[in-house]
Amino acid sequence: MGLFTRRAQDTATAVATLDVDPALAALTGDYVIDASHSSIGFTVRHAMVTNVRGTFAEHEGSLHLDGSDPSRSTATIAVKIASVDTGIADRDGHLRSGDFFDAETFPLMTFRSTEAQQLGGDKYRITGELTIKDVTRPLSIDLEFGGSATDVYGNERVGFEGSAEILRSDWGLTWNAALETGGVMVSDKVKLTFDISAIKQA
Repeated sequence: MGLFTRRAQDTATAVATLDVDPALAALTGDYVIDASHSSIGFTVRHAMVTNVRGTFAEHEGSLHLDGSDPSRSTATIAVKIASVDTGIADRDGHLRSGDFFDAETFPLMTFRSTEAQQLGGDKYRITGELTIKDVTRPLSIDLEFGGSATDVYGNERVGFEGSAEILRSDWGLTWNAALETGGVMVSDKVKLTFDISAIKQA
């Protein structure tokens, strides 16, 4: 694994009995996120009138899937803050600065799951701890199992797509500017998005 990935820790939690997706039940094992075919992004309201979207180009992580008991599944993700990309260099530089992420002092944003829950069918919820800068708070991510396949190189892959909403001020990201017409430059609410492809390990 890379320098900024922490090993997943198995956590068993109680969950209501639901039908397990047969496709997922056969996929028990350890997986590594394929960053080149995955995306971790965000959307935030700008100037009260439009949305700004961005991604983090450098990230890595691991999954442990337990198909027979999804509540025992785990996930860890580490994101390199300096890789933030909104398509505008000056804006990206501002996000890396002390006004926002302070990437030089706090180079990583991390998530470590503490609970997994099957919601029914191919929908799941992963709850865990999100750390940004020096603040750690709980976060729940709703996920949809996208399926599995063996690629042309013989890798067994699984896919998940999900999202979560946070208030950035909860993690100390409080910079803003008032608008002359009322309101603020950057919304407190941020939508996080995850489109994950992971490869099963031998």
